[in-house]
Amino acid sequence: MSSLSAASVEASPAIEGGEQKKPLKPCCACPETKKARDACIIEKGEESCTHLIEAHKECMRALGFKI
Repeated sequence: MSSLSAASVEASPAIEGGEQKKPLKPCCACPETKKARDACIIEKGEESCTHLIEAHKECMRALGFKI
């Protein structure tokens, strides 16, 4: 019975490891810069928020997205 428990324990980390290897979706990347950018655009308009827009683009590029 102990060998069955060991097999169960070993399977769990493998499943968790598989979930972590899923590619990051653009909608979920850089939440901090995205939130600041969106709030600024809503309050002040896109023209006044170019620095936050560029910061978000830079963050996305750092994660491998082609923006």
